[in-house]
Amino acid sequence: MSELQAPEDPPSRYNSSSQGLHWLSAALMFTVVPIAWYMQTLAKDAPGRGDWYTVHKSIGMLILLLTLVRLGWRHFAPKPAPLATLRPWETFLSGAIHILLYLILLGMPLSGYIGSTAAGRPVTLFNLVTVPALFAPDKALAHLAHEAHEAGQWAVYLLVALHVAAALFHALIRRDGVLRRMLPAWAAR
Repeated sequence: MSELQAPEDPPSRYNSSSQGLHWLSAALMFTVVPIAWYMQTLAKDAPGRGDWYTVHKSIGMLILLLTLVRLGWRHFAPKPAPLATLRPWETFLSGAIHILLYLILLGMPLSGYIGSTAAGRPVTLFNLVTVPALFAPDKALAHLAHEAHEAGQWAVYLLVALHVAAALFHALIRRDGVLRRMLPAWAAR
């Protein structure tokens, strides 16, 4: 940059790639959770039950991969300017919830994968590709991972509810542009 060239101001919104990754993650989460609820209603010998588990696990692996891509992308994507309308505690709380969301987006698929492989059940991507089993069958590890996965569902519900509630609060009550930063230009008007 030459001495006469001013530094570029940070963008006011997230770029389209960041937005797309965010909304794809949301779509996958809002798909995998109802599938998990439905799976739990099926009897152990119900026809097609295994297919629902395969779809659930496959979407979980996609969420894991997408989350890793998102974390990598965050280091390269330009970050929007901080909003002056946010109080310091709101900025802190938002950051903390985002960190926890990323941790749960990693932890849930990992605990599901560990639980399945340690129980001797393969994890596939829609029955097309088998994910390598990194764990030998281990009943205690499978139980621990299953318990972590079960407990993690409550963290998912809480964190997603907080995230959505905050977005709606900022969009409908504060009207301060927080949600518009993550919407495509055509929808942010």
